[in-house]
Amino acid sequence: MLSQNIPLKKYSSIKIGGPASYFCEVNSVSQLKQVIKQWREIDGDLNKIFVLGEGTNILFSDSGYDGLVIKNNINLLERKGTQVLAGGGMLMPTLINFCSQNALSGFEWAGGLPGTVGGGIRGNAGAFLGEIGDSILEVESLDLRTFKIKKRNRKECQFGYRQSVFKTEEGKKEVILYAKFKLKKGDREEIKTKTQEKVDYRIERHPLDLPNVGSAFKNVPTSSVSSSVKKEFEKSIKPDPFPVIPTAKLLIGAGLKGKSIGGAKFSEKHPNFIVNFNRAKAEDVLALISIAKKSVKEKYGVDLEEEIMFV
Repeated sequence: MLSQNIPLKKYSSIKIGGPASYFCEVNSVSQLKQVIKQWREIDGDLNKIFVLGEGTNILFSDSGYDGLVIKNNINLLERKGTQVLAGGGMLMPTLINFCSQNALSGFEWAGGLPGTVGGGIRGNAGAFLGEIGDSILEVESLDLRTFKIKKRNRKECQFGYRQSVFKTEEGKKEVILYAKFKLKKGDREEIKTKTQEKVDYRIERHPLDLPNVGSAFKNVPTSSVSSSVKKEFEKSIKPDPFPVIPTAKLLIGAGLKGKSIGGAKFSEKHPNFIVNFNRAKAEDVLALISIAKKSVKEKYGVDLEEEIMFV
């Protein structure tokens, strides 16, 4: 069931990454448990397990991953009234389209959002004043240490800005299996129109024609910047869901738009996206991240925080 030396760039949205020592895809909870049992016989170190969704917002090392990568493909999708049950491996576009087709409102903000349900919950993905945590009723996960199934309501998931319990010590050894969402009845055509508006916005503004790692940095809360910086960018401030300065504006101000190292660069179309335009390596991306953090700190006194995860 476990494969060896599988190139991770095949599973990365930016198409970067060396081989995983061990790799597998799971379609059910029973398969997941079996894989963990196999891993315990091979190595047993749960710190050397990485659970993969669709590979967005993830940068794999050029040297690969010395451990086990598990791709979560649990793809259940069911509706009961205004509630929807989705598997952790379900693609967000599939869930969003399902809700739209069934005249269920609540995910219009997520039109065009990439990734999986599990990944979206872990990072509390959000845009256009919406966050995935807003619609959560319950999240079910498997604790890899005990094989215990855990169920958490919305409050227990500890959602914050691109944050959840699954990023903390409490939940990071868990795999998100299923999520139950509470939505509202709406007009199908209106939902479709609003969802498509977000899709079109992303197509127009984001460099989707090139492999990319999504937003490299989180947007910057206005509460964390000086009054002079706030004044300089006051026309660009937007709710996300609280007032933030788009990091793209800071990167442009620091002269980094289009800046390249090796085969990676800050997109001219949207500078907070790092794109792979010519066989980029992870070290190229990391070098750009380092330059951006230093340049923005020096010019604006702002500490940028990465949104991507380096594995």
